[in-house]
Amino acid sequence: MANSHLVILKKPYLGMILDGRKRIELRLSKARQHGFGRVLPGDRLFLKVSSGPVCAIATAADVKNFENLTPDKILELKRQYNHDIGGGDEHWQNRIDCKFCFLVWLKDVRAIEPVRIDKKDWRAWVVLTEKKNFGLLKRATAEASSSPEVKKNAVQL
Repeated sequence: MANSHLVILKKPYLGMILDGRKRIELRLSKARQHGFGRVLPGDRLFLKVSSGPVCAIATAADVKNFENLTPDKILELKRQYNHDIGGGDEHWQNRIDCKFCFLVWLKDVRAIEPVRIDKKDWRAWVVLTEKKNFGLLKRATAEASSSPEVKKNAVQL
């Protein structure tokens, strides 16, 4: 059974995902973070605007994990994948000393009716469980069983 994740994104990046310009989600960190090594192809991703609602869902098409990174390896990741990540030079430069990275290729991205959740911590990636999922798993199951069409432009970012 696929896992589910809550992915917190800055508004411009979520907009790029929704309009198809950003096809890979990048997470760089100095220490091993929650999602590292725990995202698998087929996993469901709930995409949430930072300080805002969950606005979209997607599926992980592919995942790559990297550890023991060096500045040269990070620059190679930028060269190889940034056309689908959409990170600016400053974004990469601010993370040049990170040691861990995972890339998630996104597919089946679609906007949903915005859902506000009660999340008060600073985690930017949350692996959801049956007991701790902000009510998103129940909502996703209900949405999958009904078939109202939600248009891609339902979320104004």
